[in-house]
Amino acid sequence: MNRTAMQKAFGLAFLFAAAGWLLWRQGWGRPAPGEKGFFYDASAKQIFVADRTAVPPIRGVDGPEEDGFRAVVYSVTGKTGDKASWRVAYLERCSPELKAKMEAAQKSGEALAMGRMEAQGHRFVRRIEDAEWQPMTAPGIETVLNAWAVPGPDGVTPVLCTP
Repeated sequence: MNRTAMQKAFGLAFLFAAAGWLLWRQGWGRPAPGEKGFFYDASAKQIFVADRTAVPPIRGVDGPEEDGFRAVVYSVTGKTGDKASWRVAYLERCSPELKAKMEAAQKSGEALAMGRMEAQGHRFVRRIEDAEWQPMTAPGIETVLNAWAVPGPDGVTPVLCTP
């Protein structure tokens, strides 16, 4: 084998190894264990961190009730490390049917036994100050999902935060 052929073979092997590593690192589209997400305990009225793969509602921080909902958290100062500036844009929960199916899919490693559009009808959102949950398929739901993303009086555009 000549030198050019060896270089090409080595380069190809390197590319396959790098691609394999990236696929492994990405977990084939699944979040890696230990990745965290924000949740909000409705009775304790506080943000907490839990595994991102947890399907809301989950057990909150102050008791056995499943009153912990996924929280989309943003910073009004535009600085994600400024915890005092964190606000909850909205909360998300799943219907009992979707929760059971998602947890079964996670446990088995198989795909969710529900189509994406059908699943959207089983996901509900609300702002903390709202009493009613709205399905993700509700007309005008974008106003709930995007209300946080407007610049404040100081002209600073809020940014989403991650744990």
